[in-house]
Amino acid sequence: MAVTFEGYERRVEKINACLAENGIASLEEAEQICLDKGVNAREIVHDTQSIAFQNAEWAYTLGCALAIKKGAKSASEAAAIIGEGIQAFTVPGSVAEDRKVGLGHGNLGAMLLSEDTECFAFLAGHESFAAAEGAIKLALNANKARKTPLRVILNGLGKDAAQIIARINGFTYVKTQFDYYTGELKVVETIPYSDGPRAAVNCYGSDDVREGVAIMWHENVDISITGNSTNPTRFQHPVAGTYKKERIEAGKKYFSVASGGGTGRTLHPDNMGAGPASYGMTDTMGRMHSDAQFAGSSSVPAHVDMMGLIGMGNNPMVGATVACAVAVNAAINE
Repeated sequence: MAVTFEGYERRVEKINACLAENGIASLEEAEQICLDKGVNAREIVHDTQSIAFQNAEWAYTLGCALAIKKGAKSASEAAAIIGEGIQAFTVPGSVAEDRKVGLGHGNLGAMLLSEDTECFAFLAGHESFAAAEGAIKLALNANKARKTPLRVILNGLGKDAAQIIARINGFTYVKTQFDYYTGELKVVETIPYSDGPRAAVNCYGSDDVREGVAIMWHENVDISITGNSTNPTRFQHPVAGTYKKERIEAGKKYFSVASGGGTGRTLHPDNMGAGPASYGMTDTMGRMHSDAQFAGSSSVPAHVDMMGLIGMGNNPMVGATVACAVAVNAAINE
């Protein structure tokens, strides 16, 4: 049976060009290249976000096949090459193609697998489980290919919400209290909800932007990804922008990724007021602080697909990229 997936007709020309350029006859052959090495990219994608589209499974399959065929020398290099496969799936003329979001995901994965990165933050409203999906894959895979462990945190709005997310996913809930007079952040309580690798993910809930920024400093975050939503938009983007300003003033590195946007998708006043011809306020806020801007939802596959990328939330994609890169690296070097 021939391979087919969402948006096949719009994507196939670019995919075939990528296959031909790399001496691969078809997506079926790409999958066989992966399976021969014991890498099941489609399974990794589905395991990361079960509602991901089939085009996401095939995009990662192509990316892994390219990394194997090119003989990636490290997991970090494999991640960057996987991004080439994802980019081949972008719809011509789309927001995702224009922003080179596929390559961006590959390069983000490469940075997370590099020893230069100390701490990665999912800077998101905790009403979204997508940050947890991405964090789980990072926790289970990133350190297999690193000499020094990558620390992963969730930093979002609301302490109760953070504790719920931590408890459901086996993370460690870190309850903090911010002193608005002195600017000092205190850790009040730490509750691990498992004893495995998931417990290494620290989950924070902030009362406001100032506490959110203090948490970023407390964990020495050097890369983060923000999402979009309704009210938490007023938390995520201001935290990233304020923290970036402070990091630059302190002479420290910080790479900020904005995952949402592309259209004013949510029917909340900031987006509606921006007008139908605008990308919307959430997208605009991301542009103001980001070093790389993705397109579509942090969590909803359909919206990311609408932006011309693939049907998988941007946050889960971060985890899938790292997991696939680690699997490819292990397969090549076993």
